[in-house]
Amino acid sequence: MKLLISTLFLLCNISLFAQSNQFAGIYTRTLGEEGKHLIEYKLTLNPDGTFVFHSYSKVKGGIPPEANKYGKGKWTAKDNLISFLTKKQEDFDDKYTLDFNNSTARFITKNPRDKSDKVVKTKLQFLESDISWMQRIDLFKI
Repeated sequence: MKLLISTLFLLCNISLFAQSNQFAGIYTRTLGEEGKHLIEYKLTLNPDGTFVFHSYSKVKGGIPPEANKYGKGKWTAKDNLISFLTKKQEDFDDKYTLDFNNSTARFITKNPRDKSDKVVKTKLQFLESDISWMQRIDLFKI
């Protein structure tokens, strides 16, 4: 009986880990043109459930003209929704200042049953976030 329970527990953990690998990777988005206004986003979802986010903006005539913003924390997946969590004691310092609590993104990819030639880029679409400029941002997997 103990062996059966241990085996079931192991299989559940393996399937959960395999599912998170589907979401893990680097997601980016570049807005604007080089030499004018430029905004770049880069989100790395690690297979161990951690993430790192970097936002770079260079706005001609902006104050400041260049800005870097960083965030990090943990992520979890349920169905195709990714939830982000940052802990004040662990994930915040002078560099990492973005609070991703209450942020949710939908994982969008081509359905495996879709046999058409339609191209669907794999992406994360942020649905909710306390960071106002992150709402409705699409980040594409590279």
